[in-house]
Amino acid sequence: MGLRHAAARRLRARAHHALLARHAVRRASRPRLRDPRLPVRRLLRDDLQGPEAGDGVTLGVRLGVDGRELRPGVRTGIRRYVTEVLRAASRAGWPCVVYGDGSTVVDETLPGVATRVLAGRLTQVWDQVRLPRALREDGATVFLSPYYKGPLAAPCPVVLTIHDLFFIGYPGRRRRLHDATLIRLARLYARRAAAIVTDSEHSRREIAARLGIDPARVTVIPVALGPEFRAPAPPAPGRDGIASSYILYVGNFRPHKNLPRLLAAYAALPAALRAAHALVLAGGDRAGRPLLEARARELGVADRVVFAGLVADRDLPGLYAGATVAVLPSLEEGFGLPALEAMACGTPVVVSNRGALPELVADAGLVADAARPEEIAGALARVLADGGLRAELRRRGLARASLYTADRTAGRVLELLARVAGSPR
Repeated sequence: MGLRHAAARRLRARAHHALLARHAVRRASRPRLRDPRLPVRRLLRDDLQGPEAGDGVTLGVRLGVDGRELRPGVRTGIRRYVTEVLRAASRAGWPCVVYGDGSTVVDETLPGVATRVLAGRLTQVWDQVRLPRALREDGATVFLSPYYKGPLAAPCPVVLTIHDLFFIGYPGRRRRLHDATLIRLARLYARRAAAIVTDSEHSRREIAARLGIDPARVTVIPVALGPEFRAPAPPAPGRDGIASSYILYVGNFRPHKNLPRLLAAYAALPAALRAAHALVLAGGDRAGRPLLEARARELGVADRVVFAGLVADRDLPGLYAGATVAVLPSLEEGFGLPALEAMACGTPVVVSNRGALPELVADAGLVADAARPEEIAGALARVLADGGLRAELRRRGLARASLYTADRTAGRVLELLARVAGSPR
């Protein structure tokens, strides 16, 4: 019996030493850039010695940001939003820590911005265990989530960004149990948040009603145009398969984008207008394309519909500028960024009467009923046939787009974060 106990003790000792050795190797081999504490502490020290408040810096704000959208190859409005906020916070002299996973890449030229990689594949563990612990260790005074969710046990106020609630049920999807769970979680996150940012008054009303919160807790800060849209773009030289005159749609091919009705509207145009103007569908996804190709064949317009695929950010302004008209016929939009991008490029727009699109476009575009292809066709025909109308819509669209600058949007987000950081938890 004594020999067994001695052997067991030796085995436990060896296992303990092996565990310590592995831990030491991991700590020694961890890249310094990924070391979560040293950069953060240095940033906090620099903040205390940095510019005075009179220089536009809000002293004492230490910002944490969920940076999981900052991955190579990702081109989303959320990525743009996070990037612009980080740039503005860096210019303001705020120390920032971007929390991400192994694929997160942050612009290393931004002064005062550090990256902290949190391990863990399970999203809920990352959100609700590792992230709150890191925020506490780093002394964050406010945390910005670009999503509808955030850490429930955060040691600081949390600001959520809810662009829309379309992730909870949309046309063509039947997942009632899944959606019921999502709405309960969204309500919990929203009620725990110190503040919520959204893109439009339409989304603000919907968030307040569906999540059961006071509308005063939801701040409308519209999405900003990307840097590639800050100067007028010349029309792009012809891409493969794209005619010199075309109607342009930019976006994904999900059911709420209402593209079958757009194809029906295109088929309803007079033959002369179809002959002069192709329909270009840019963006999309492989899963949705076969159904749209089949629908175009059924309508007899397959030879006039061009699937342009994904378009790089740098090429988008030229593609918009070359279009005779851009169209966004969605059944629901929390904002409608492609319509704004088109207006910024001087391209007339036709949008649906759903969601935030009428609010975004105002009097700078034509609005048609999303459920009536013939009405969409009528609006497109008016723009295609009337040069004077196109010129007026171009003028109004450029003026409208000039209101949506990245500096203005990011500045308003920083004002909200500073106010929340100073409020009691």
